[in-house]
Amino acid sequence: MYFAALLARTEDGWEASDTELDDVETLSDLADLAREASPDEDTVLVLIEQEDSWFGVVRIDGEEDPRIYVSDAAAAARSSYGELLLTDELLGRDPGDDDDLDSLDLDGTEDGEDEDDDEGSASGSAEAVPHGPVGDPGILDDLGVSEKELKALSEDALSEIADALGASEVLETVR
Repeated sequence: MYFAALLARTEDGWEASDTELDDVETLSDLADLAREASPDEDTVLVLIEQEDSWFGVVRIDGEEDPRIYVSDAAAAARSSYGELLLTDELLGRDPGDDDDLDSLDLDGTEDGEDEDDDEGSASGSAEAVPHGPVGDPGILDDLGVSEKELKALSEDALSEIADALGASEVLETVR
């Protein structure tokens, strides 16, 4: 079970809308969806929460690249919605490296290296998606949620973020 909402900052305050992520396949799709919520290129926050196990915030400011924060990368990696946010760049890995390792693991033709490669790949995968937060912890600093406060959020994180933004009422209307 997941919940996703868009919070768009306008001249009159925050406007919320819930959103379905079923048709969103990439971070670019998500950013485009967020930009559609604010024709004036104001700040839009995409808030995603899954079963109180993790939450994510994607911030879109006009045409700038999305900024992302995920509370628990390992938990998010087990979710198709979390995988949207866990880009190679966010996880600090080179997109080409995974393809090379996968092809080595699949063909199994390396003499004397099969066992070592398998062990190395398993530990490499675990390191690629860390337990705990990833991304930009200062994503909401200028909106009243400090890095320390963001990292301390847990079960009802989206409500607490909305409360700090002064948008709790509009978020609750779409929850």
